[in-house]
Amino acid sequence: MIGPVSIIVPIYNEKDNLQPLHDAIVDALKGIEFELLLVNDGSTDGSTQALDAMAETDKRIRVIHFVRNYGQTAALTAGFRNARFEQIVTLDGDMQNDPADIPGLLSHLGEDCDVVCGWRKDRKDKWLTRKVPSKIANALISRLSNVRVHDYGCTLRAYKAEFVREVPLYGEMHRFLPIYVTWAGASLKEVPVRHHPRTRGESKYGLGRIPKVLLDLTTLKFLRDYYVTPIYFFGLVGLLLVLGGLIAGLFAALAWAVWELPILASCLTVLSPMLILFGVVQVTLGVMTEVMIRMHYDIRDKEPFRIRETRNMDE
Repeated sequence: MIGPVSIIVPIYNEKDNLQPLHDAIVDALKGIEFELLLVNDGSTDGSTQALDAMAETDKRIRVIHFVRNYGQTAALTAGFRNARFEQIVTLDGDMQNDPADIPGLLSHLGEDCDVVCGWRKDRKDKWLTRKVPSKIANALISRLSNVRVHDYGCTLRAYKAEFVREVPLYGEMHRFLPIYVTWAGASLKEVPVRHHPRTRGESKYGLGRIPKVLLDLTTLKFLRDYYVTPIYFFGLVGLLLVLGGLIAGLFAALAWAVWELPILASCLTVLSPMLILFGVVQVTLGVMTEVMIRMHYDIRDKEPFRIRETRNMDE
């Protein structure tokens, strides 16, 4: 039997989809205790009033209104922080995710699975502007993170609450949740889900998100490899810059004394100390960041690891 579940849906200008979404969720979760957390991300189309009216008629609906539009990541974070139950499902509010898939996702949660990701295997979106960029992004993210997921863009997922309540999200980081929960020790499974074309409202996604996703992916890569030891990153960059500066200085000396190339020699004479200076700055930045990381763990009395379980540790 499936236990109680918190359903989290970010809402931004989806007035026409709210009632159909509610009805579909109620139909899908017959016999299952649930709460529906609708996070209004600064809607301006009348969704605010519609959400309040829905909350009056169904006490399972809980509504959070943001003062302005903060983005889907912030909306999901607010939902995670306020969810009452230990099982959490997230989905979009545009009716492209099918609530009928929710029980199937929840059925996979158990001792051997902590997170279930939906995979829009037969995606009903435009090929050039949505499918192709998505395939490229999924391949790139999987390669850099070593967490192989077919569909990082699918919001329809089921989680054990312990893995997402305190996860630090910002920017466009919600799409990287499978990576964060894997870092926290969660076991992950991917399940094909249905996907429907949008019939009401306007899409909030477009090619303009690509630069943001790439920048967040760069941040994620840094956090994965260098968060605990940032000196390895900044120190390596600094040493390479210093080495480049010394090589430039050597060639500058040769250009002056041997090759008699005054223009090249002048350029290298300027470049050499600049590279060395930038290298020293990078190493110094690495040391300062390393100290800040150590203070972070010491002040909060926090360990840089998470233990799933122990054996015979109480003896």
